[in-house]
Amino acid sequence: MLASELFLRCLEAHGVKYIFGVPGEENADFMMALEDSPIEFILCRHEQGAAFMADLHGRLTGRVACCLGTLGPGATNLVTGVADGNMDRAPMLVITGQGSSTRLHKESHQNMDVVALFEPITKWAHSIIHPENIPEMVHKAIRLAEEEKPGAVHIELPEDIAKMEVKGTPFIPEKVRRPVPADKIIDQVEALIRAAKRPIILAGNGCIRKRASKQLLRFVDATGIGVVSTFMGKGCIPRDHECYLFTAGLQAKDLPDCALDAADLVIAIGYDLVEYHPSLWNSSPTKKIIHIDFEQAEVDNHYRCTKEVVGDLAHTLWMLNERIAPGELNFRSAENKSLRNQMIADLEAHKDDTGGPKVRPQKIIWDAREVLGPEDILISDVGAHKMWIARYYHCDEPNTCIISNGFCTMGIALPGAIGAKIVHPEKKVLAMCGDGGFMMNVQEMETAARLGINIVVCVWVDQKYGLIEWKQDNSYGKHTDLNFTNPDFAKLAELFGWEGINVDKAEDLKPAFEEAFAAGKPALVAVQTANEENNKLTKRLGEILCTL
Repeated sequence: MLASELFLRCLEAHGVKYIFGVPGEENADFMMALEDSPIEFILCRHEQGAAFMADLHGRLTGRVACCLGTLGPGATNLVTGVADGNMDRAPMLVITGQGSSTRLHKESHQNMDVVALFEPITKWAHSIIHPENIPEMVHKAIRLAEEEKPGAVHIELPEDIAKMEVKGTPFIPEKVRRPVPADKIIDQVEALIRAAKRPIILAGNGCIRKRASKQLLRFVDATGIGVVSTFMGKGCIPRDHECYLFTAGLQAKDLPDCALDAADLVIAIGYDLVEYHPSLWNSSPTKKIIHIDFEQAEVDNHYRCTKEVVGDLAHTLWMLNERIAPGELNFRSAENKSLRNQMIADLEAHKDDTGGPKVRPQKIIWDAREVLGPEDILISDVGAHKMWIARYYHCDEPNTCIISNGFCTMGIALPGAIGAKIVHPEKKVLAMCGDGGFMMNVQEMETAARLGINIVVCVWVDQKYGLIEWKQDNSYGKHTDLNFTNPDFAKLAELFGWEGINVDKAEDLKPAFEEAFAAGKPALVAVQTANEENNKLTKRLGEILCTL
Protein backbone atom coordinates (compact mmCIF):
# COMPACT_ATOMS: atom_id res chain seq x y z
CA MET A 1 0.00 0.00 0.00
CA LEU A 2 0.99 3.65 -0.13
CA ALA A 3 2.47 5.25 2.97
CA SER A 4 -0.57 7.56 3.22
CA GLU A 5 -2.83 4.48 3.30
CA LEU A 6 -0.72 2.85 6.00
CA PHE A 7 -0.93 6.05 8.06
CA LEU A 8 -4.73 5.86 7.92
CA ARG A 9 -4.81 2.14 8.74
CA CYS A 10 -2.77 2.96 11.86
CA LEU A 11 -5.19 5.71 12.89
CA GLU A 12 -8.12 3.32 12.38
CA ALA A 13 -6.42 0.65 14.53
CA HIS A 14 -6.13 3.19 17.34
CA GLY A 15 -9.82 4.03 17.21
CA VAL A 16 -9.59 7.49 15.64
CA LYS A 17 -13.04 8.50 14.42
CA TYR A 18 -12.64 12.09 13.21
CA ILE A 19 -10.17 14.28 11.39
CA PHE A 20 -11.01 17.99 11.39
CA GLY A 21 -9.19 20.12 8.88
CA VAL A 22 -8.46 22.14 5.79
CA PRO A 23 -6.49 20.09 3.22
CA GLY A 24 -3.85 21.38 0.82
CA GLU A 25 -1.86 20.14 -2.15
CA GLU A 26 0.79 18.46 0.00
CA ASN A 27 -1.67 16.11 1.73
CA ALA A 28 -3.60 15.19 -1.42
CA ASP A 29 -2.57 11.50 -1.24
CA PHE A 30 -3.66 11.33 2.39
CA MET A 31 -7.04 12.85 1.47
CA MET A 32 -7.56 10.41 -1.39
CA ALA A 33 -6.82 7.48 0.93
CA LEU A 34 -9.24 8.93 3.49
CA GLU A 35 -12.14 8.45 1.05
CA ASP A 36 -11.88 4.69 1.63
CA SER A 37 -11.56 4.97 5.42
CA PRO A 38 -14.26 4.75 8.10
CA ILE A 39 -12.67 7.82 9.69
CA GLU A 40 -14.90 10.83 9.05
CA PHE A 41 -13.30 13.97 7.68
CA ILE A 42 -14.88 17.22 8.88
CA LEU A 43 -14.09 19.99 6.39
CA CYS A 44 -13.64 23.26 8.30
CA ARG A 45 -13.36 26.88 7.20
CA HIS A 46 -10.14 27.65 9.07
CA GLU A 47 -7.41 25.45 10.53
CA GLN A 48 -7.75 27.10 13.94
CA GLY A 49 -11.38 26.02 14.05
CA ALA A 50 -10.32 22.48 13.16
CA ALA A 51 -7.83 22.43 16.03
CA PHE A 52 -10.47 23.64 18.50
CA MET A 53 -12.87 20.92 17.35
CA ALA A 54 -10.21 18.25 17.94
CA ASP A 55 -9.42 19.92 21.28
CA LEU A 56 -13.01 19.58 22.51
CA HIS A 57 -13.27 16.02 21.23
CA GLY A 58 -10.22 15.13 23.32
CA ARG A 59 -11.49 16.83 26.48
CA LEU A 60 -14.89 15.15 26.30
CA THR A 61 -13.74 11.64 25.36
CA GLY A 62 -10.16 11.31 26.60
CA ARG A 63 -9.36 9.93 23.14
CA VAL A 64 -7.47 11.42 20.23
CA ALA A 65 -9.10 13.12 17.28
CA CYS A 66 -6.94 14.65 14.57
CA CYS A 67 -6.69 18.10 13.09
CA LEU A 68 -5.11 18.50 9.68
CA GLY A 69 -3.47 21.30 7.77
CA THR A 70 -1.07 21.66 4.93
CA LEU A 71 2.47 23.02 5.16
CA GLY A 72 3.40 26.66 5.75
CA PRO A 73 0.35 28.86 6.44
CA GLY A 74 -1.90 25.84 7.01
CA ALA A 75 0.40 24.70 9.80
CA THR A 76 0.76 28.16 11.33
CA ASN A 77 -3.04 28.57 11.36
CA LEU A 78 -3.29 25.46 13.54
CA VAL A 79 -0.93 26.76 16.20
CA THR A 80 -3.29 28.59 18.58
CA GLY A 81 -5.78 25.73 18.81
CA VAL A 82 -3.00 23.19 19.28
CA ALA A 83 -1.39 25.22 22.06
CA ASP A 84 -4.78 25.49 23.76
CA GLY A 85 -5.35 21.75 23.62
CA ASN A 86 -1.90 21.04 24.96
CA MET A 87 -2.04 23.43 27.90
CA ASP A 88 -5.66 22.59 28.74
CA ARG A 89 -4.89 18.82 28.74
CA ALA A 90 -6.75 17.65 25.62
CA PRO A 91 -5.38 14.64 23.72
CA MET A 92 -5.11 15.44 20.02
CA LEU A 93 -2.99 14.50 17.04
CA VAL A 94 -1.93 17.26 14.65
CA ILE A 95 -1.18 16.12 11.08
CA THR A 96 0.51 18.47 8.65
CA GLY A 97 1.61 17.99 5.09
CA GLN A 98 5.04 19.02 3.90
CA GLY A 99 6.86 19.53 0.65
CA SER A 100 8.98 16.79 -0.82
CA SER A 101 11.86 15.73 1.42
CA THR A 102 14.19 16.42 -1.51
CA ARG A 103 13.70 20.18 -1.11
CA LEU A 104 13.51 20.70 2.64
CA HIS A 105 17.22 21.44 2.99
CA LYS A 106 17.01 24.61 0.91
CA GLU A 107 14.93 27.71 0.31
CA SER A 108 11.75 26.60 -1.43
CA HIS A 109 8.05 27.40 -1.78
CA GLN A 110 6.21 27.59 1.59
CA ASN A 111 9.05 25.65 3.23
CA MET A 112 9.54 26.17 6.95
CA ASP A 113 10.52 23.94 9.85
CA VAL A 114 7.02 22.94 10.98
CA VAL A 115 8.28 20.37 13.49
CA ALA A 116 10.33 23.07 15.25
CA LEU A 117 7.22 25.28 15.26
CA PHE A 118 5.17 22.65 17.08
CA GLU A 119 7.82 21.35 19.50
CA PRO A 120 7.18 23.99 22.22
CA ILE A 121 3.39 23.49 22.16
CA THR A 122 3.15 19.70 21.96
CA LYS A 123 4.26 16.70 23.98
CA TRP A 124 6.08 15.33 20.91
CA ALA A 125 6.56 16.40 17.30
CA HIS A 126 8.32 14.60 14.46
CA SER A 127 8.50 14.26 10.69
CA ILE A 128 8.15 10.91 8.94
CA ILE A 129 11.47 10.37 7.19
CA HIS A 130 10.90 6.73 6.19
CA PRO A 131 7.51 5.13 5.43
CA GLU A 132 8.28 1.97 7.41
CA ASN A 133 8.42 4.11 10.58
CA ILE A 134 4.74 5.04 10.33
CA PRO A 135 3.26 2.30 12.59
CA GLU A 136 5.77 3.07 15.34
CA MET A 137 5.30 6.82 15.06
CA VAL A 138 1.51 6.77 15.10
CA HIS A 139 1.46 4.37 18.05
CA LYS A 140 3.95 6.50 19.98
CA ALA A 141 2.13 9.74 19.19
CA ILE A 142 -1.31 8.56 20.25
CA ARG A 143 0.00 6.86 23.38
CA LEU A 144 1.78 10.06 24.43
CA ALA A 145 -1.26 12.20 23.65
CA GLU A 146 -3.66 10.10 25.72
CA GLU A 147 -1.49 9.25 28.71
CA GLU A 148 -1.63 11.51 31.75
CA LYS A 149 -1.33 14.37 31.58
CA PRO A 150 -2.83 14.37 28.08
CA GLY A 151 -1.96 16.87 25.39
CA ALA A 152 -1.17 17.47 21.73
CA VAL A 153 1.28 15.62 19.49
CA HIS A 154 2.33 16.33 15.92
CA ILE A 155 3.31 14.22 12.90
CA GLU A 156 4.45 15.71 9.61
CA LEU A 157 4.00 13.73 6.37
CA PRO A 158 6.06 14.98 3.39
CA GLU A 159 4.33 14.59 0.07
CA ASP A 160 6.94 12.29 -1.50
CA ILE A 161 6.92 9.98 1.54
CA ALA A 162 3.11 9.79 1.32
CA LYS A 163 3.37 8.40 -2.24
CA MET A 164 5.90 5.66 -1.44
CA GLU A 165 4.89 2.02 -1.42
CA VAL A 166 5.36 0.30 1.90
CA LYS A 167 4.63 -2.93 3.73
CA GLY A 168 3.63 -2.48 7.29
CA THR A 169 1.19 -3.50 10.00
CA PRO A 170 -0.46 -1.13 12.49
CA PHE A 171 0.26 -1.59 16.17
CA ILE A 172 -2.72 -2.92 18.10
CA PRO A 173 -3.08 -0.66 21.15
CA GLU A 174 -3.36 -2.30 24.54
CA LYS A 175 -4.66 -0.71 27.70
CA VAL A 176 -1.86 0.15 30.11
CA ARG A 177 -2.60 0.49 33.80
CA ARG A 178 -1.36 3.77 35.22
CA PRO A 179 1.11 3.65 38.14
CA VAL A 180 -0.37 3.83 41.63
CA PRO A 181 1.14 5.22 44.86
CA ALA A 182 2.67 3.10 47.59
CA ASP A 183 0.71 2.25 50.73
CA LYS A 184 3.28 4.07 52.86
CA ILE A 185 2.60 7.51 51.37
CA ILE A 186 -1.17 6.98 51.57
CA ASP A 187 -0.79 6.11 55.26
CA GLN A 188 1.10 9.38 55.78
CA VAL A 189 -1.56 11.37 53.95
CA GLU A 190 -4.30 9.71 55.97
CA ALA A 191 -2.50 10.74 59.17
CA LEU A 192 -2.28 14.37 57.99
CA ILE A 193 -6.00 14.42 57.19
CA ARG A 194 -6.92 12.92 60.55
CA ALA A 195 -4.78 15.51 62.34
CA ALA A 196 -6.28 18.48 60.48
CA LYS A 197 -8.88 20.77 62.00
CA ARG A 198 -10.08 22.55 58.86
CA PRO A 199 -8.98 20.76 55.70
CA ILE A 200 -10.20 21.87 52.30
CA ILE A 201 -10.02 20.21 48.88
CA LEU A 202 -8.86 22.25 45.89
CA ALA A 203 -10.13 20.22 42.93
CA GLY A 204 -8.52 20.87 39.55
CA ASN A 205 -9.06 19.64 36.02
CA GLY A 206 -7.53 16.23 36.75
CA CYS A 207 -10.59 15.44 38.86
CA ILE A 208 -12.86 15.31 35.82
CA ARG A 209 -10.71 12.76 33.97
CA LYS A 210 -10.18 9.01 34.28
CA ARG A 211 -13.09 8.30 36.64
CA ALA A 212 -11.56 10.38 39.45
CA SER A 213 -14.77 12.31 40.16
CA LYS A 214 -16.58 9.14 41.28
CA GLN A 215 -13.96 8.39 43.93
CA LEU A 216 -13.73 12.07 44.92
CA LEU A 217 -17.47 12.17 45.58
CA ARG A 218 -17.17 9.03 47.70
CA PHE A 219 -14.31 10.61 49.68
CA VAL A 220 -16.22 13.85 50.26
CA ASP A 221 -19.36 11.98 51.33
CA ALA A 222 -17.31 10.01 53.83
CA THR A 223 -15.40 12.94 55.36
CA GLY A 224 -17.46 16.07 54.83
CA ILE A 225 -14.42 17.99 53.63
CA GLY A 226 -15.39 21.11 51.66
CA VAL A 227 -14.51 21.29 47.97
CA VAL A 228 -13.44 24.40 46.09
CA SER A 229 -12.99 23.75 42.37
CA THR A 230 -10.96 25.56 39.75
CA PHE A 231 -12.69 26.81 36.62
CA MET A 232 -11.68 23.62 34.81
CA GLY A 233 -12.64 21.35 37.70
CA LYS A 234 -16.35 22.19 37.57
CA GLY A 235 -18.58 19.15 37.95
CA CYS A 236 -16.07 17.21 40.04
CA ILE A 237 -18.89 16.89 42.57
CA PRO A 238 -22.52 17.97 41.98
CA ARG A 239 -23.39 21.64 42.48
CA ASP A 240 -26.14 20.81 45.00
CA HIS A 241 -23.79 18.81 47.25
CA GLU A 242 -23.60 20.22 50.78
CA CYS A 243 -19.78 20.21 50.65
CA TYR A 244 -19.42 22.04 47.33
CA LEU A 245 -18.09 25.53 48.02
CA PHE A 246 -18.06 26.71 44.40
CA THR A 247 -15.19 28.07 42.33
CA ALA A 248 -11.95 29.91 42.99
CA GLY A 249 -9.83 31.63 40.37
CA LEU A 250 -11.20 35.13 39.73
CA GLN A 251 -7.86 36.63 40.85
CA ALA A 252 -9.79 38.70 43.38
CA LYS A 253 -10.87 37.72 46.87
CA ASP A 254 -14.12 35.79 46.70
CA LEU A 255 -16.08 33.70 49.20
CA PRO A 256 -14.51 30.38 48.14
CA ASP A 257 -11.09 31.93 48.77
CA CYS A 258 -12.16 32.50 52.35
CA ALA A 259 -12.43 28.72 52.75
CA LEU A 260 -8.90 28.34 51.38
CA ASP A 261 -7.63 31.08 53.71
CA ALA A 262 -9.14 29.41 56.77
CA ALA A 263 -7.86 25.92 55.97
CA ASP A 264 -5.00 24.40 57.94
CA LEU A 265 -4.57 21.74 55.22
CA VAL A 266 -5.15 22.12 51.48
CA ILE A 267 -5.63 18.83 49.63
CA ALA A 268 -4.89 19.75 46.02
CA ILE A 269 -6.30 17.03 43.77
CA GLY A 270 -5.68 17.07 40.02
CA TYR A 271 -4.65 20.71 40.31
CA ASP A 272 -2.57 22.43 37.62
CA LEU A 273 -0.78 25.67 38.43
CA VAL A 274 -1.84 27.08 35.05
CA GLU A 275 -5.43 27.12 36.34
CA TYR A 276 -5.03 29.38 39.39
CA HIS A 277 -1.60 30.45 40.56
CA PRO A 278 -0.87 29.35 44.15
CA SER A 279 0.45 32.80 45.09
CA LEU A 280 -3.19 33.93 44.94
CA TRP A 281 -4.34 31.47 47.62
CA ASN A 282 -1.11 30.79 49.53
CA SER A 283 0.65 34.14 49.57
CA SER A 284 2.68 33.54 52.76
CA PRO A 285 3.48 30.66 51.73
CA THR A 286 2.94 28.65 54.90
CA LYS A 287 0.04 26.30 54.28
CA LYS A 288 0.32 22.57 54.61
CA ILE A 289 -0.41 21.15 51.15
CA ILE A 290 -1.03 17.60 50.02
CA HIS A 291 -0.46 17.30 46.28
CA ILE A 292 -2.39 14.40 44.70
CA ASP A 293 -1.99 14.11 40.94
CA PHE A 294 -0.84 11.99 38.04
CA GLU A 295 2.51 13.80 38.05
CA GLN A 296 4.85 15.43 40.53
CA ALA A 297 4.09 18.99 41.57
CA GLU A 298 5.49 21.91 39.63
CA VAL A 299 8.23 23.66 41.57
CA ASP A 300 6.88 26.96 42.84
CA ASN A 301 7.69 29.05 45.90
CA HIS A 302 3.99 29.25 46.80
CA TYR A 303 3.35 25.55 46.25
CA ARG A 304 5.69 23.85 48.70
CA CYS A 305 4.02 20.53 49.31
CA THR A 306 4.07 18.73 52.64
CA LYS A 307 3.36 15.44 50.84
CA GLU A 308 3.20 14.53 47.18
CA VAL A 309 1.15 11.54 46.06
CA VAL A 310 1.91 10.65 42.46
CA GLY A 311 -0.18 8.10 40.57
CA ASP A 312 -3.59 7.39 39.15
CA LEU A 313 -6.03 9.83 40.79
CA ALA A 314 -9.02 7.52 40.99
CA HIS A 315 -6.92 4.76 42.54
CA THR A 316 -5.29 7.14 45.03
CA LEU A 317 -8.70 8.32 46.21
CA TRP A 318 -9.92 4.73 46.35
CA MET A 319 -6.98 3.88 48.64
CA LEU A 320 -7.98 6.73 50.97
CA ASN A 321 -11.62 5.64 50.83
CA GLU A 322 -10.62 2.13 51.91
CA ARG A 323 -8.89 3.60 54.97
CA ILE A 324 -11.52 6.10 56.10
CA ALA A 325 -14.94 4.69 56.88
CA PRO A 326 -18.01 6.83 56.13
CA GLY A 327 -18.83 8.95 59.17
CA GLU A 328 -15.55 8.17 60.89
CA LEU A 329 -14.41 11.74 60.18
CA ASN A 330 -16.80 14.66 59.95
CA PHE A 331 -15.39 17.96 58.75
CA ARG A 332 -18.77 19.46 57.96
CA SER A 333 -18.93 22.88 59.60
CA ALA A 334 -21.37 25.70 60.20
CA GLU A 335 -18.85 28.07 58.61
CA ASN A 336 -18.76 26.15 55.34
CA LYS A 337 -22.53 25.88 55.35
CA SER A 338 -22.80 29.66 55.84
CA LEU A 339 -20.34 30.31 53.01
CA ARG A 340 -22.30 28.01 50.71
CA ASN A 341 -25.59 29.72 51.59
CA GLN A 342 -24.08 33.15 50.89
CA MET A 343 -22.95 32.01 47.46
CA ILE A 344 -26.33 30.48 46.67
CA ALA A 345 -28.06 33.75 47.58
CA ASP A 346 -25.63 35.58 45.32
CA LEU A 347 -26.30 33.22 42.41
CA GLU A 348 -30.05 33.72 42.77
CA ALA A 349 -30.04 37.50 43.25
CA HIS A 350 -30.98 38.44 39.66
CA LYS A 351 -32.84 35.34 38.49
CA ASP A 352 -36.13 37.27 38.27
CA ASP A 353 -34.79 40.38 36.52
CA THR A 354 -37.06 42.11 34.03
CA GLY A 355 -36.66 45.06 31.73
CA GLY A 356 -33.97 46.35 29.41
CA PRO A 357 -32.40 47.66 27.24
CA LYS A 358 -29.58 45.50 28.61
CA VAL A 359 -29.45 42.19 30.47
CA ARG A 360 -27.25 41.55 33.50
CA PRO A 361 -24.62 38.80 33.19
CA GLN A 362 -26.07 37.08 36.26
CA LYS A 363 -29.44 36.72 34.55
CA ILE A 364 -27.90 35.38 31.33
CA ILE A 365 -26.13 32.63 33.23
CA TRP A 366 -29.14 31.81 35.42
CA ASP A 367 -31.37 31.32 32.38
CA ALA A 368 -28.72 29.28 30.58
CA ARG A 369 -28.47 26.98 33.57
CA GLU A 370 -32.26 26.68 33.66
CA VAL A 371 -32.57 25.54 30.04
CA LEU A 372 -29.61 23.14 30.12
CA GLY A 373 -30.05 19.72 31.70
CA PRO A 374 -27.55 18.04 34.04
CA GLU A 375 -25.67 16.33 31.20
CA ASP A 376 -25.89 19.15 28.64
CA ILE A 377 -22.73 21.07 27.77
CA LEU A 378 -21.82 24.74 28.03
CA ILE A 379 -18.61 25.90 26.36
CA SER A 380 -17.19 29.25 27.37
CA ASP A 381 -15.17 31.46 25.11
CA VAL A 382 -12.65 33.85 26.70
CA GLY A 383 -13.58 37.38 27.70
CA ALA A 384 -15.47 39.13 30.48
CA HIS A 385 -18.27 36.58 30.19
CA LYS A 386 -15.82 33.80 31.14
CA MET A 387 -15.36 35.35 34.57
CA TRP A 388 -19.11 35.46 35.10
CA ILE A 389 -19.50 31.85 33.94
CA ALA A 390 -16.68 30.80 36.23
CA ARG A 391 -18.37 32.35 39.26
CA TYR A 392 -22.04 31.80 38.50
CA TYR A 393 -22.41 28.65 36.36
CA HIS A 394 -22.12 25.35 38.22
CA CYS A 395 -22.49 21.74 37.19
CA ASP A 396 -23.97 18.38 38.10
CA GLU A 397 -21.58 16.25 36.04
CA PRO A 398 -17.93 16.39 34.94
CA ASN A 399 -17.17 17.82 31.49
CA THR A 400 -20.41 19.75 31.23
CA CYS A 401 -18.81 23.21 31.48
CA ILE A 402 -15.71 23.61 29.33
CA ILE A 403 -13.54 26.66 30.03
CA SER A 404 -10.18 27.34 28.45
CA ASN A 405 -8.25 28.47 31.50
CA GLY A 406 -4.78 27.13 30.83
CA PHE A 407 -4.14 28.87 27.51
CA CYS A 408 -7.26 31.10 27.74
CA THR A 409 -7.96 31.29 24.03
CA MET A 410 -10.48 33.63 22.45
CA GLY A 411 -12.35 32.05 19.55
CA ILE A 412 -12.65 28.54 21.01
CA ALA A 413 -16.36 28.36 21.81
CA LEU A 414 -18.06 28.25 18.38
CA PRO A 415 -15.81 25.61 16.78
CA GLY A 416 -15.49 23.87 20.14
CA ALA A 417 -19.27 23.57 20.33
CA ILE A 418 -19.30 21.94 16.89
CA GLY A 419 -16.74 19.39 18.12
CA ALA A 420 -18.76 18.78 21.29
CA LYS A 421 -22.01 18.25 19.40
CA ILE A 422 -20.32 15.77 17.07
CA VAL A 423 -19.19 13.80 20.12
CA HIS A 424 -22.57 14.11 21.91
CA PRO A 425 -25.35 14.66 19.34
CA GLU A 426 -27.93 13.67 21.98
CA LYS A 427 -27.05 16.59 24.28
CA LYS A 428 -27.82 20.29 24.12
CA VAL A 429 -24.63 22.23 23.46
CA LEU A 430 -24.44 25.95 24.20
CA ALA A 431 -21.47 28.12 23.24
CA MET A 432 -21.26 31.33 25.24
CA CYS A 433 -19.13 34.05 23.64
CA GLY A 434 -18.35 37.71 23.82
CA ASP A 435 -18.80 39.61 20.59
CA GLY A 436 -15.01 39.90 20.32
CA GLY A 437 -14.26 36.19 20.64
CA PHE A 438 -17.24 35.13 18.54
CA MET A 439 -16.05 37.08 15.50
CA MET A 440 -12.62 35.44 15.66
CA ASN A 441 -13.98 32.17 14.24
CA VAL A 442 -17.33 33.31 12.86
CA GLN A 443 -16.62 31.45 9.59
CA GLU A 444 -17.36 28.14 11.31
CA MET A 445 -21.05 29.09 11.30
CA GLU A 446 -20.99 27.78 7.74
CA THR A 447 -19.51 24.47 8.91
CA ALA A 448 -22.31 23.98 11.44
CA ALA A 449 -25.01 24.85 8.90
CA ARG A 450 -23.54 22.66 6.16
CA LEU A 451 -23.23 19.64 8.45
CA GLY A 452 -26.55 20.18 10.26
CA ILE A 453 -24.92 20.51 13.67
CA ASN A 454 -27.62 22.09 15.80
CA ILE A 455 -25.72 24.02 18.42
CA VAL A 456 -26.83 27.25 20.09
CA VAL A 457 -24.47 30.20 20.43
CA CYS A 458 -25.16 33.00 22.91
CA VAL A 459 -23.25 36.19 22.08
CA TRP A 460 -22.83 38.82 24.80
CA VAL A 461 -22.98 42.12 22.91
CA ASP A 462 -21.21 45.14 24.35
CA GLN A 463 -19.14 46.23 21.32
CA LYS A 464 -15.79 46.23 23.08
CA TYR A 465 -13.06 44.00 24.42
CA GLY A 466 -14.77 44.05 27.79
CA LEU A 467 -12.37 41.90 29.80
CA ILE A 468 -9.41 44.08 28.84
CA GLU A 469 -11.41 47.20 29.76
CA TRP A 470 -12.30 45.59 33.09
CA LYS A 471 -8.68 44.74 33.88
CA GLN A 472 -7.36 48.15 32.76
CA ASP A 473 -9.95 49.91 34.93
CA ASN A 474 -8.89 47.81 37.91
CA SER A 475 -5.18 48.44 37.36
CA TYR A 476 -5.11 52.05 36.15
CA GLY A 477 -8.50 53.56 36.91
CA LYS A 478 -9.09 54.09 33.19
CA HIS A 479 -8.90 52.19 29.92
CA THR A 480 -7.67 52.61 26.37
CA ASP A 481 -9.98 52.67 23.35
CA LEU A 482 -11.30 49.11 23.09
CA ASN A 483 -14.55 49.75 21.18
CA PHE A 484 -15.57 48.21 17.87
CA THR A 485 -18.74 47.77 15.81
CA ASN A 486 -20.80 44.65 15.13
CA PRO A 487 -23.20 43.42 12.49
CA ASP A 488 -26.82 42.75 13.31
CA PHE A 489 -26.19 39.29 14.72
CA ALA A 490 -29.69 37.94 14.05
CA LYS A 491 -29.41 38.94 10.38
CA LEU A 492 -25.90 37.51 10.19
CA ALA A 493 -27.19 34.21 11.57
CA GLU A 494 -29.96 34.11 8.98
CA LEU A 495 -27.45 34.67 6.17
CA PHE A 496 -25.56 31.59 7.35
CA GLY A 497 -28.80 29.56 7.45
CA TRP A 498 -29.11 29.75 11.24
CA GLU A 499 -31.96 30.87 13.44
CA GLY A 500 -31.16 34.38 14.71
CA ILE A 501 -32.64 36.07 17.78
CA ASN A 502 -31.75 39.46 19.27
CA VAL A 503 -32.56 39.99 22.97
CA ASP A 504 -32.50 43.24 24.94
CA LYS A 505 -34.99 42.51 27.73
CA ALA A 506 -34.30 40.17 30.63
CA GLU A 507 -37.74 38.55 30.55
CA ASP A 508 -37.27 37.60 26.86
CA LEU A 509 -34.04 35.68 27.39
CA LYS A 510 -35.22 32.30 28.64
CA PRO A 511 -37.92 32.03 25.94
CA ALA A 512 -35.24 32.92 23.37
CA PHE A 513 -33.00 30.10 24.60
CA GLU A 514 -35.92 27.67 24.46
CA GLU A 515 -36.81 28.80 20.93
CA ALA A 516 -33.17 28.42 19.86
CA PHE A 517 -32.88 24.86 21.11
CA ALA A 518 -36.18 23.96 19.46
CA ALA A 519 -35.26 25.52 16.09
CA GLY A 520 -34.13 22.30 14.41
CA LYS A 521 -31.03 24.04 13.07
CA PRO A 522 -28.10 26.01 14.49
CA ALA A 523 -29.23 29.09 16.34
CA LEU A 524 -27.70 32.30 17.67
CA VAL A 525 -29.01 34.38 20.56
CA ALA A 526 -27.44 37.84 20.75
CA VAL A 527 -27.93 39.53 24.12
CA GLN A 528 -27.33 43.21 24.79
CA THR A 529 -25.26 42.88 27.95
CA ALA A 530 -24.93 45.25 30.88
CA ASN A 531 -21.14 45.35 31.06
CA GLU A 532 -21.21 47.97 33.80
CA GLU A 533 -21.79 44.98 36.09
CA ASN A 534 -18.11 44.05 35.63
CA ASN A 535 -16.74 46.86 37.78
CA LYS A 536 -19.63 46.47 40.22
CA LEU A 537 -18.54 42.88 40.79
CA THR A 538 -14.97 44.00 41.40
CA LYS A 539 -16.20 46.48 43.99
CA ARG A 540 -18.28 43.84 45.73
CA LEU A 541 -15.44 41.34 45.79
CA GLY A 542 -13.15 44.02 47.21
CA GLU A 543 -15.55 44.48 50.11
CA ILE A 544 -15.63 40.81 51.10
CA LEU A 545 -14.49 40.23 54.66
CA CYS A 546 -13.67 36.63 55.44
CA THR A 547 -15.29 35.60 58.71
CA LEU A 548 -14.48 31.88 58.68
